[in-house]
Amino acid sequence: MNVAPHLLTEDRAEYERILDDALSTAHARPDLAGAGTRLTLAQLRALTLNATSLVTSAAASEYDHFVKVREQNRAALGARPPVPSDRPGPGAGVVAIFTVLVPVLAGAAAVILLLVGAVLRALAPSLVFGATLLTAGLVFGAVAAAGLLCAAAGLLVTALRNSPAEVSTGAAPDDELSRAREAWRRALLERGILPFLRDVLAATAPPTGPSPGPPVNQ
Repeated sequence: MNVAPHLLTEDRAEYERILDDALSTAHARPDLAGAGTRLTLAQLRALTLNATSLVTSAAASEYDHFVKVREQNRAALGARPPVPSDRPGPGAGVVAIFTVLVPVLAGAAAVILLLVGAVLRALAPSLVFGATLLTAGLVFGAVAAAGLLCAAAGLLVTALRNSPAEVSTGAAPDDELSRAREAWRRALLERGILPFLRDVLAATAPPTGPSPGPPVNQ
């Protein structure tokens, strides 16, 4: 089985897939009557693969356009600058740990100081140390609240940074490539594979004219 000069090796599998799809639906095509009876599907497939150069030449213009668009698309992808890495630097881990620990430690200290200060104020209202502990507890409570706000802001920034960005420039080449590929597939099927199968089946059809009668004895 030879590969057509204008059919690249990477497209050979696609050509065979289109051929297999056509053969699998041959029973539903009136113009392919005789497929599977006069010639088996395996025989038709082998004949079409052996005639790859002839069959694919019927869609040569569409194939050339498809290959051109594909090469341009690959060149555009190769020319894109490398995507910057999102890996955090060594200081980012320290900041994250600090952001998490500050609200926890400050909150725990605030609870302890407020409880101890409240107990001292209840037992000895005149004791100044109880008021000092209550004030310190309120300060640590404010620090914990500020830490929680910073952590929430950090989570929001991280979520926005990791959200998928809209790509507006990459869609056009992909769409053009899909259209070029589909145009080649359609032309290959309608102008190459199906006409070839019809010609092969017509060449193997039995004669339809009247059969000659027996010779007349004189």
